[in-house]
Formats: sequence, structure tokens, C-alpha cells
Amino acid sequence: MRQRLRDLADRHRRFGHPRLHILLRRESFRANHKKTHRIYCEEKLQVCKRKPKRRSAVMRQPMTVPTKANMRWSTDFLHDQLSNGRRIRILNVIDDYSRQCLASIVDTSISGVRVARELNKLITWHGRPLGIVCDNGTEFTSMAMFDWSKRTGVGLHFIRPGKPNENALIESFNGRQRDECMNENLFSTLAEARHIIEDWRQHYNALRPHSALNWLTPEEFAKGEQPVLDTAA
Repeated sequence: MRQRLRDLADRHRRFGHPRLHILLRRESFRANHKKTHRIYCEEKLQVCKRKPKRRSAVMRQPMTVPTKANMRWSTDFLHDQLSNGRRIRILNVIDDYSRQCLASIVDTSISGVRVARELNKLITWHGRPLGIVCDNGTEFTSMAMFDWSKRTGVGLHFIRPGKPNENALIESFNGRQRDECMNENLFSTLAEARHIIEDWRQHYNALRPHSALNWLTPEEFAKGEQPVLDTAA
């Protein structure tokens, strides 16, 4: 039994003693689980728990400040739910220079393939960015996105895991959207959520003054308009 336990552990390197005990029982070894565990420990067959591998971020140097539109986009997901408890996801994409929200895609599930498809639409409407800042989520690190990046020539800049401040602009936008839209509305259906979120996005771009843009709206700033300042004493 000891030899067979070593053989099984060598063959199934990630099996712990409970699973190996079941395999021994299937081979007519009648020892109870306590004996199996004792021999397992004596033979030092314990499985070391793997620490999660931290994905290496591509970008290590500080990001340059964008000086024109389409120099850099940022993207991230926001989560919410309908009144029936069904969860929805919102894929937000903003232009880091003008702070315009280029898209807020709402659906129950958004894959890497869908992300690439939506980005293609945005490129058709707004032009191609030099790079996109994103986190290490599975949608952005999928083969579909790496293939899309290679085909379009748009660089993917991954922030370091656990460092959302490296994607601060989209995090700030998500906070505003959560506070001004999600928390102020109750979505009954997916269609209603899409309609309300799209209305808020258009309001954000066209009517909402942005403090970082000298109180211009993102659309006014993108057009190069000058701020109207209050000069009254």
C-alpha cells in the first residue's frame, strides 16, 4: 500500500490524500482514511498549495499625459444588477484626453471577443487610438484581445495587479457613473438599463461640466472651445 500510494502520488501530482485514498479503495486496499493519511505524511507526499501567479504588467514606466484625442483610451468594467437580481456588466471606454465616454456597453455577459468587436466599432467612429489602458481581467488578457491588438496595431497597456490607481481616469469615471446613474435608478429590464445608461452617457459628454477640463464639457473640450469664466467681483 505504501508503494502504491507513492506511485499514485507521483502519477497524480496535484492529488491530496483524500483523493488518493479513494483511488486506493478502488484498488481494493482496505485501509481507512486515517492510515492513508499517516502513510501519506510519513512519505512526505503533501501537496504544496500553489500561490496565484501574478500576471506581469506590460507597462512599468509612468504613463505620459495625453496631449490630443485618441492618444490613449482607458477601459474597465462596472457591475450592477436588475430589480430581479440578475447581474449586468457595463463596459466603459473613455478618451483620456477629452474625458469623453466613447461607449458604455451594457449586457449580462461580455467576453473578450465582444470587447474586441466593440472596440472595432469605436475605431470606425472615432479613429484608432495609440494605446488602451486596462486591468488584467480575463476579457482583456484573452487571446481574442491579443489577436485584436496585433491586427490593429493598438497597444494594450496592463496596469499592475492590485493597482487600480494606475487606471485612475476610468476608475474616477466609474465612480461618477455609479453615483449619478446606477444609484439613482432601478433597472427593471436589460433594455431599460441600456436606455438609461446611454442617456446618462450622452448627458455626461454634452452637458456635464468637468472640473479637470476647466468646467467645459468633454465635447466642448474636444472641439477646442474656450471656457466661459465668471469675471464678476
